[in-house]
Amino acid sequence: MKIVLAEKSGFCFGVKRAVEGAVNTQKKFKKNIYTLGPLIHNNSVVKKLEEKGIFPLKEDDMNKLEEGDVVIIRSHGVPKSTFTLLKNKKVNVINATCPYVSNIQKKVEKYYKLGYSILIVGDKTHPEVLGIDGWCENTAIISKNGSNLEKLPPKLCIVSQTTEKQSNWQKVMNVVIKQCKEFIAFNTICSATGFRQKSADDISKKVDAMIVLGGKNSSNTTKLYEICKSNCINTFHVENSGEIPDNIIRSNKIKTIGVTAGASTPDWIIKEAILKMSDDKNLALKNEQLSYMDKNDTQIILGEKIKGTVISVNPNEVFLNIGYKSDGILPKVEITKNEDDDLEKLIHAGDEMEVKVIRRQNEDGYVVLSKIELERENAYRELKEINGKDTVVEVTVKEAVKGGLVANYKGARVFIPASHVELYHVDDLSQYVDKELDVNIIEYKEERRGTRVVASRREILRAEREKREEKTWNILEKDTVVEGEVRRLTDFGAFVDVQGVDGLLHVSELSWGRVDKPSDVLKIGDKIKVYILDVDKEKRKLSLSLKKLMENPWNNVDVKYPVGSVVLGKVVRFASFGAFVELEPGVDALVHISQISHKRIDKPEDVLKVGQEVKAKILEVNRDDEKIALSIKEVDDI
Repeated sequence: MKIVLAEKSGFCFGVKRAVEGAVNTQKKFKKNIYTLGPLIHNNSVVKKLEEKGIFPLKEDDMNKLEEGDVVIIRSHGVPKSTFTLLKNKKVNVINATCPYVSNIQKKVEKYYKLGYSILIVGDKTHPEVLGIDGWCENTAIISKNGSNLEKLPPKLCIVSQTTEKQSNWQKVMNVVIKQCKEFIAFNTICSATGFRQKSADDISKKVDAMIVLGGKNSSNTTKLYEICKSNCINTFHVENSGEIPDNIIRSNKIKTIGVTAGASTPDWIIKEAILKMSDDKNLALKNEQLSYMDKNDTQIILGEKIKGTVISVNPNEVFLNIGYKSDGILPKVEITKNEDDDLEKLIHAGDEMEVKVIRRQNEDGYVVLSKIELERENAYRELKEINGKDTVVEVTVKEAVKGGLVANYKGARVFIPASHVELYHVDDLSQYVDKELDVNIIEYKEERRGTRVVASRREILRAEREKREEKTWNILEKDTVVEGEVRRLTDFGAFVDVQGVDGLLHVSELSWGRVDKPSDVLKIGDKIKVYILDVDKEKRKLSLSLKKLMENPWNNVDVKYPVGSVVLGKVVRFASFGAFVELEPGVDALVHISQISHKRIDKPEDVLKVGQEVKAKILEVNRDDEKIALSIKEVDDI
């Protein structure tokens, strides 16, 4: 005979939390303590708790409580008014309400105050539902499957009993959608409940008989029984191993028995049931069957890497079954840094995930997990392996700091020194923030305060430049026109980037006119067309010209400046033998010292000044030698 145990059988997190809390509370106060109603729906467990001094108290008996008594609120929760009553009686209250139920109560209270009517999907007599109803002043509409819903209020907030079936939730929602125009719905069915029901549903379809363990008054166990019974006719609801029918165990027709258990069924009852069925057939319980039960004793270690199966997903977090006594919670901030990411599209129920434990237990009892921290750990391991190698990785720059850039690689911090960002000096590093850069890892050092990772772009950029330059040198040709970008300015010229190759644009090639310094004509970043004067591929020298793209002003100088005409020009420089006057950029004419004045002068600057405008008569024009002779005294009356 084969026995198959459904996953998530037995104590759910909320019930286990309540039971453990009750036992610890009794040890602390060392006297009898009370629970409002049976702590859980399981007679065997209730009896064991009574043996430890933990007694259930009927609601009618609360008046018997005295100041200083200890009362535990069970996992089902209670109405808000009950907390007020207990507070007034000055008793010690230990609130063991399941975190799932507490969240429902808070939602109900919030939306009731906002003017919403409350609709609870569940059993109207169930203590959890009664407790929730008490947070909206007992005004809630309660429906099991929507059959009693006729005329709904216009503004509605819908929640569910944590142990309700998904099918019933959907039936109610079908009615609400048709009747109500404004509503807000929270599917608050416990993720563990849904997972438990699905597992039971799957197994009951494959076995010859199904044993459902749990209290007869347990709502969630009853639902498990109903699910299994719909799939397997030989389904039995029992509270313990003693109620398992002998004829089922001894039947030759039954080869496989499935076992599931409600949230209030402790592990020892499940183990007894499995061992009873196995022993009667002289079969040893397989290790994998007991291993699931023994997982509750597994220790969770901070920083441990574990695998889990996704139970449920909502916009803010993911819940995982990690094979531990409580589920794991994976907050959105531990999954992605992008606030716009939709978790419900990224992750789905049933997905298997590897995560890292970052907190053994939060205030709600969940094991807090992180995907980002695991990715960060893996990233550091990867960076360590490629340190000093030519491997290229892509990082995202997060901020510019003194001395360089701080980047991120899959959660790992990477520093890029300023001198390794470009092949040239960069004044403003902030321009790289949020950009993705390819880098090599040049240093990896595990220090006491953390891991130091240093990266560089220099070798990558140098290789790219060499490749780009080689391609460019192969296509550059003398006496052609190309486009370039001004990269640097010096006293003797400008360096222009032409498809990755630096070319020199000498100051003498900037204009036909006189240029004192390149910055008078160009600025860094200018995109200009240049003429290639010469290409020396061996020496990697490229000579450029701007004036070659301009018309030579001497080409038709004899037409523009006829002999005998009077012209207005500007004195630009002196020589011992005369003064040079600019007629237009690139065309300078000479006024011989003898033609400056009717009076005898020793030197031109005795009469003229640089920058002075003068009128002169054109005496001679020689286009071939690029010479023009002027006379100032020919137009001077004095």
